[in-house]
Amino acid sequence: MDMIKKIPRKRLVFLFILSTVLISSIYFVYHNHAFYQDPIVQVTKVTIIDEQKVSDGQGNTDIIYTQAIEGKLKNSPQKDERVYLENEFSQSRVYHPEFQEGDDVFVTIDQVQEGDDLTGSIIDAKRDHYLLLVCWFFILVLIAVGRRQGLFAVISLVVNAVLLSLALDVYIATADITLLFIMSLVVIVMTALSLVLVSGLTHQTYAAIIATLIGTFSLLFITILVLAMTNAEGLRFEEMEFLTRPPEAVFMAGVLVGALGAVMDVAVTISSSLFSLYEKNHQISDHDLKQSGIEIGKDIMGTMTNILFFAYVSGTIPTLLIYFMNGAPLGFTLSLNLSLELTRALAGGIGIVLAIPIGLYTTIFFINRKRASV
Repeated sequence: MDMIKKIPRKRLVFLFILSTVLISSIYFVYHNHAFYQDPIVQVTKVTIIDEQKVSDGQGNTDIIYTQAIEGKLKNSPQKDERVYLENEFSQSRVYHPEFQEGDDVFVTIDQVQEGDDLTGSIIDAKRDHYLLLVCWFFILVLIAVGRRQGLFAVISLVVNAVLLSLALDVYIATADITLLFIMSLVVIVMTALSLVLVSGLTHQTYAAIIATLIGTFSLLFITILVLAMTNAEGLRFEEMEFLTRPPEAVFMAGVLVGALGAVMDVAVTISSSLFSLYEKNHQISDHDLKQSGIEIGKDIMGTMTNILFFAYVSGTIPTLLIYFMNGAPLGFTLSLNLSLELTRALAGGIGIVLAIPIGLYTTIFFINRKRASV
């Protein structure tokens, strides 16, 4: 009881609200079947009715199991009725998962005569509760480490996701506006909102915003210029062939948004580090600030570039394995699957390098303005 009294009232209120939202969201996601249009079946009984050993031309072996599933409809007009399904899954779990009692699955219901048992086919598993738990783990860790800034970072993340969604909706509904133009506006708004929410309206924030925007749009201009001079030779847009819009514009919009996070990270690191040095020593010279900024930039430049490279390339590993396992030539496979990712990584690397001097001189400018106002 004494420990509770020592906790500030505002913190107790915040913890109560956070706990209430967490418990309510978990309860909701386990009982939200009525909000889905597709029928959802809760598995009540599972039986393995068949298993078959298979092998491919490479000598790889696997076992295919067939499950007979009995379940109960959780939504749709036939709610609470029994449904009988079949599911095939492999021992390697490559294509379909194995279902257990208590799992929820999306299904399609077959047309049957009145009085017959309901049957159907499984579309996919319902995994929103797993997603919610992972999101809450991320949020709680972020708040525990960052406290107030962590909370505002979560808010910023949600706002940015909504902005991106709205931007894509506008682009789909309006054919006259290019995606690159829409994303350029969104990048400006996201940068300002993210940094203001996390750091507040300070000189440090202004420096980071300006450095981020200049660095991001500079890399965009350089990328567009290089692609125009080379006529985009070597880029393979096959993965975007299903789009009904120009793939080049979509690709450039992806470069812009993808590089924003890395450039922003560099700008914030430079800005916060130099302002910390200034706050500890108001008499520090511009020369010392420049030297410190250059050293900080050297330390983060390599790691940030590697982060971009790994983030882009990691998503193509399954596709690369499929091509290699089917005997596709190395050069063809890499050019087909990595050309766009490597270009994005290179463009982001240019932005990271540009953000270091831009962030350095922008931060020193705002430090000197703060000096003059003291």
